[in-house]
Amino acid sequence: MTDLRKDLRDYMFRGLMFESEAGQFQSAGIQVGADQGQAEERLLSEALSAFGVVRRNNALEMARLYAVLHCFENEVRSLIRETLEEKEGANWIDKLPTKIKQHAESRQKTAFSDSWLEGEKADTLGFVDFGHLSSIILEKWTHFEALIPSQHWLKQRMDELEKTRNFIAHNRMLLPSEFQRIYMYIADWNRVIGL
Repeated sequence: MTDLRKDLRDYMFRGLMFESEAGQFQSAGIQVGADQGQAEERLLSEALSAFGVVRRNNALEMARLYAVLHCFENEVRSLIRETLEEKEGANWIDKLPTKIKQHAESRQKTAFSDSWLEGEKADTLGFVDFGHLSSIILEKWTHFEALIPSQHWLKQRMDELEKTRNFIAHNRMLLPSEFQRIYMYIADWNRVIGL
């Protein structure tokens, strides 16, 4: 039994050593093992192969834009959550504007009743509409005024991004100039907020 323990310990130790050294090789730019990026590209390519080249290229452009908007929207939610929790305490969610809170809770209740739908359901702020995010910030402006240049600045960008977000959510293609505007607004936000 002692030899089995020693063999198991040696095996585990060698595995840990390999993992550590593999990480060092990867950080130096040397590929170790399968390239996950290539595998994901191949899977995506296979999934899209039934569609025409123009449709695939449009979809990939929109997917990049969706990813940026996804990150942006969730950063805004985090900013609201962290700021209000710090300024108003753990029960900050109860102090949201009544209509917004009721709307979010109604959508959350529907999500819980759709038992087939899995994913994050516990966060009420996650059920707040994108357009309501700026309303929350404006309602609680004294908590955000040190972070955001002005209410007008916030409202202008969030209104434009909401229109874009809804356009994308309905799988409509944007023009290249619209892509640039979205990237510019989000870069402005990131610079101002400090991301």
